[in-house]
Amino acid sequence: MELVNSPLRGEGGATVFLGTHTPRLDQKGRLFLPAKYRDELSGGLVITKGQEHCLYVFPTAEFQRVTDALSSAPVTAKAVRDYSRILFASASDESCDKQGRITIPPKLRAYAGLDRDCVVIGANTRLEIWADEAWSDYEAEQEQAFAQLSEEVLPGVL
Repeated sequence: MELVNSPLRGEGGATVFLGTHTPRLDQKGRLFLPAKYRDELSGGLVITKGQEHCLYVFPTAEFQRVTDALSSAPVTAKAVRDYSRILFASASDESCDKQGRITIPPKLRAYAGLDRDCVVIGANTRLEIWADEAWSDYEAEQEQAFAQLSEEVLPGVL
């Protein structure tokens, strides 16, 4: 079986998003998604605010899994209410056009500081969209910490 250019699959067969891509946002707020993942996202996707002023892009099924997890969390917990409000209020369900582009709503573009040059990174079960400069700054800031975190984040794995 040929696996070249086939997306990596995680537990349960979900696509694992990998890599760093550098598309440009056009004047209409559209962005080309990485070609490798267009089939996975062709059934629909959800874009929402992420941490550190990036945007999260979830395939619809993965966003449903997140929704289910939050639905089972206690609504009496303030952190759950606060997180859910921001996540869902900023969420936009989108689909790719025939060229593989998605339109990013103006409020989400403003939140992430997206202008023209963007970076789309694979982040396991989602993609993240960053302003080019913001990603460069984040990556430079986190590089040293990354080198030291494997023991804490993945003890005994790496």
